[in-house]
Amino acid sequence: MAAARVPLWAICVLRVALATVYFQEEFLDGERWRNRWVHSTNDSQFGHFRLSSGNFYGHKEKDKGLQTTQNSRFYAISARFKPFSNKGKTLIIQYTVKHEQKMDCGGGYIKLFPADVDQKNLNGKSQYYIMFGPDICGFDIKTVHVILHFKNQYHANKKSIRCKVDSFTHLYTLVLRPDLTYEVKIDGQSIESGSIEYDWQLTSLKKMEKASAEAEGWDQAAKDKSQDWEKHFLDASASKPSDWKGELDGDWQAAMLQKPPYQVCIWHHLPASPSPPVSPGTSTYGLLLQDGLKPEGIDKDVWLHQKMKNSYLTEYDLSEFENIGAVGLELWQVRSGTIFDNFLITDDEEYAENFGKATWGETKGPEKEMDAIQAKEEVKKAQEEDEDDMLMGRFSGRENSFKGFHRRNEF
Repeated sequence: MAAARVPLWAICVLRVALATVYFQEEFLDGERWRNRWVHSTNDSQFGHFRLSSGNFYGHKEKDKGLQTTQNSRFYAISARFKPFSNKGKTLIIQYTVKHEQKMDCGGGYIKLFPADVDQKNLNGKSQYYIMFGPDICGFDIKTVHVILHFKNQYHANKKSIRCKVDSFTHLYTLVLRPDLTYEVKIDGQSIESGSIEYDWQLTSLKKMEKASAEAEGWDQAAKDKSQDWEKHFLDASASKPSDWKGELDGDWQAAMLQKPPYQVCIWHHLPASPSPPVSPGTSTYGLLLQDGLKPEGIDKDVWLHQKMKNSYLTEYDLSEFENIGAVGLELWQVRSGTIFDNFLITDDEEYAENFGKATWGETKGPEKEMDAIQAKEEVKKAQEEDEDDMLMGRFSGRENSFKGFHRRNEF
């Protein structure tokens, strides 16, 4: 008996059910967006946003988004959602941005904030978890920022990722995976990917813990060796006195023949070799021999390690965040007109891909068609104006010639 085929729509519904959508915003309900997004009042000079699809678009309603409206201003606005942690999960941040004004200098990036961010007081000093998106200024800066908050510091991707610089809408996607890999996409195409550790030049807490466990093994081995070492300097011919009472005097130990020819030193950085693995944030203890002495059967290179706990280390690893609860725009623009739309924060890469196709994918073609039609109309209008100017110029020239001829005949 043949197995029953599952319809495609059922698979799509199942996929949506499996995906967790933390935040999704398309601005399809008109001015009600003002109930969800909060303008910062930290500075009275902050620029204002309005809902607009711009001068050209693929769909007048679907392409409406938050548009910057004032030149040479800082902007700060944010929206809350139910707090969550992406620990052990994939995190996808996606949105569209359109620099309709042909950006000369300004940001087009977004930020992911902790749930306790003060929205009314949002500003450039507000702590954020992730900053992602394009930044353009002059001929030198045309980059996609990917900045992560880790151990109380901000860390930028060391790779140079180029952004789009035209005036069309583009889809930006950031994928952070629990295996510490990442991917940056523009318009659904992967433009950069790799290891977060390598491309940010950071060490994950998992590796720190592994190195710490290895160091503990070295520590125990070194202690055993050091104890054996000291036994070589005890007076082997000595015997416990007959009147020695263990209950009162404690354990008896033979006298030392001489002071052990080594000293304990402390380093914060080990030499390259020889040494066991040491994780960042550890102090290193070593035994140095004096006067070149080396007890028989004891290795000279004995390393002791003691892990010193750092207050900034938490259980959250690279690209893992405890209390994500807001998304926002906090940026500067010289020339306004940028439109932000189709915000999505989810844990499912396929859902993000389908959402991008259903939004930006449906309107990107019509948007370019409308722009092309407007461009042709502008060219036609300019040609007509030039022709009118030429005709007016000829008429003016003839009129001036006639006036000159008339004046000449007056003499």
